[in-house]
Amino acid sequence: MKRAFLFQLFVILFVTIFCALGTWQLYRLQWKLELISEITFGLDSKPIEYSNSINKNYQRVTAKGKFNFDKQIYLYSLNDSGKPGYDVVTPFRTDKNQNVLINRGWINKELKDNPSINFYTETDEEVVGLLREIYKPSIFKPENDIKNNIWFSLNLEDLKEATGEQFNKFVIFLEDNQAKSPIPKKISIDVPNNHLKYAITWYAISISIIFYYLYFRRKK
Repeated sequence: MKRAFLFQLFVILFVTIFCALGTWQLYRLQWKLELISEITFGLDSKPIEYSNSINKNYQRVTAKGKFNFDKQIYLYSLNDSGKPGYDVVTPFRTDKNQNVLINRGWINKELKDNPSINFYTETDEEVVGLLREIYKPSIFKPENDIKNNIWFSLNLEDLKEATGEQFNKFVIFLEDNQAKSPIPKKISIDVPNNHLKYAITWYAISISIIFYYLYFRRKK
């Protein structure tokens, strides 16, 4: 009798867990579809003049101003081939006296602090790029090494400490077909979206457990 009760408890527990995982994947699927829609809209959008008041993720923008290479940071990143390196993230002050971060692209580790990557002039530059929100890093991300300028996430408090400037929660991802190094990041709608498959898998496991339980009860 006790064994049967424990078995029932086991079935209820794991069916609940697997159904919860399936439902969570459906929520993730909805989020991913909305993200793809945002990216699609952004890639098709016409550039508008950048302002700190813009709160639209993946909006294409233009900005005119100056880069501050003395305060640029190096964000650990992998390129499209999975090779480790850095995203070069440079503070930019617009001609409207607004601060914004610009992700200029990826470089090999050997090019860190190399002046050759700073190909812009000291005069005002006009840049075009895609706004992208700074997402909260996962708990598995290491702490930023501010002293050695090696970053693993764009933490706004750390950025203020390192640069002395306040930034909002958006970064402009530079679009520059002429740039060779840093290599601008390519943002596309080709993002992994396997959540429906995962949801079906979790629900299928739950159903399998239920069928096995019913078979066991009938045989008993």
